[in-house]
Amino acid sequence: MNKLVLLSLLSLPALARAQSAHPNVLISVQNSPNETSIAINPKNTQELVAGANLNNQYTSLDGGRTWTWRTLTSPYSVWGDPVVVADTTGAFYYFHLSNPGATSIGFPFIDRLLVQRTAQAAIPFSYRSFFGLNPPKQQDKEWVAVDRKTNTLYATWTEFDAYGSLSSRDSTRILFSKSTDQAQTWSPPRRISFYGGDAVDEDATVEGAVPAVGPNGEIYSAWAGPRGIVFNRSLDAGQTWLPKEKPIVSQPGGWDYAVPGIYRANGLPVTACDVSTGPHRGTLYVNWTDQRNGPSDTDVWLARSTDGGQTWSAPLRVNNDPPGRHQFFTWMTVDQKTGYLWFVFYDRRSYPDTRTDVYGARSTDGGRTFQNFRLSQTPFVPNENVFFGDYTNITAHDNVVRPVWTRLDNTQSSAWTALIDPTVLAAKGTLPDLTLQTYPNPAAHTLHLALDLPTAALAHIDLQTTTGRHVRTALHQQLAAGHQQLSIPVRDLAAGVYLLEMKIGNAVLHRKVTVLH
Repeated sequence: MNKLVLLSLLSLPALARAQSAHPNVLISVQNSPNETSIAINPKNTQELVAGANLNNQYTSLDGGRTWTWRTLTSPYSVWGDPVVVADTTGAFYYFHLSNPGATSIGFPFIDRLLVQRTAQAAIPFSYRSFFGLNPPKQQDKEWVAVDRKTNTLYATWTEFDAYGSLSSRDSTRILFSKSTDQAQTWSPPRRISFYGGDAVDEDATVEGAVPAVGPNGEIYSAWAGPRGIVFNRSLDAGQTWLPKEKPIVSQPGGWDYAVPGIYRANGLPVTACDVSTGPHRGTLYVNWTDQRNGPSDTDVWLARSTDGGQTWSAPLRVNNDPPGRHQFFTWMTVDQKTGYLWFVFYDRRSYPDTRTDVYGARSTDGGRTFQNFRLSQTPFVPNENVFFGDYTNITAHDNVVRPVWTRLDNTQSSAWTALIDPTVLAAKGTLPDLTLQTYPNPAAHTLHLALDLPTAALAHIDLQTTTGRHVRTALHQQLAAGHQQLSIPVRDLAAGVYLLEMKIGNAVLHRKVTVLH
């Protein structure tokens, strides 16, 4: 017979409120990491590889719980802008800039783009090839996508006539190249932006081209510049492109803007396409940040297209907090098994100053609505005199979701991930700012629940087996709004893994709970 367990309602301690429902893992503090990138092996989601400026490489073979650190070398140096991707064979690729230092023969810094490869996550990377060499022009801000059907690699990036030049004679353009042989060789760079930009590396420069592959091999890419956020596509594996890029949306305030406490900030776009077998297959997404609501209110945005980029939705606001705070450095990915969208970004919704959290967001309905959740366990206070990097990153496959970000505590930078468990997010319904945390977990005698209710509501909490069999009702009670702590005795339960389900109105939250004796 199921036994009703009475719970004591206590005031929520500050420590419990500070905890994140998603365990945080420190990847490394060595070698001043920033500009983080991460990829997951779709054949084995326990294998992850990450990178960070300038030459940091990290490997995890246990789903992101522990990491090893290495520094990369190459014949032409490793000079930042790390991009890590994985193909369907389980091979990983690490792309980066170079600074060969051979100015005496006319090769300036960032003169080419380099790629390193490993066939298995556990094996160190080795130099593979370079592309984009076009002296004395400079190559910057590359990103790469993998065609999951053919494992073709597609790269887009910005070419500068002279990086940082104020001269009207110097400009920038978006280039494209591909490799069909696992990065051994590359096609000649092709210009895909009809309109160029200046070379200042500010709002009027064309930058931020991120490629994405569609379900039939289409190649899409969006970038920012003096015409706002624009888009181009190829329907024949990169042989031909639209003669002129299409506008997606204006970017009021430009892509280069100021955020207090941050060395420099940008709202460059991220492009992704759903190639899953889900209901939103083929939907194209572009994610960015801007200050269209004023310089004290940076927001995360998404535009979606269901016709291959012919038309686009109006901007949809991803962060769901009241106006007036900063959210910045967004990244987005699509879980190609579920079709869900996952986002990571920095967030100051809880503070009137420069204290900064890391938030995630998820959309299960093709980018129409968004569920926000805090990822970082504690905020950090950055130092505007220390370079913070230009991006975060996130990877997902079959509900294994791993973001990566830089934390900057005054002058100490560190790279972090979070072990996102999709079962802790609402399975149906939404209730803004509803949170539920469990600790200790595993529990031996008593399980504590830290509950944050935005409004008074009837709460129903059940314990179930992982197969959904009802074990007991832990609570069925009207609760007041605010912070509360609940305690559940578990010493009489058999050791094992249970699923805790909380229903608040139409919203449902789940937590995995482990009982040990």
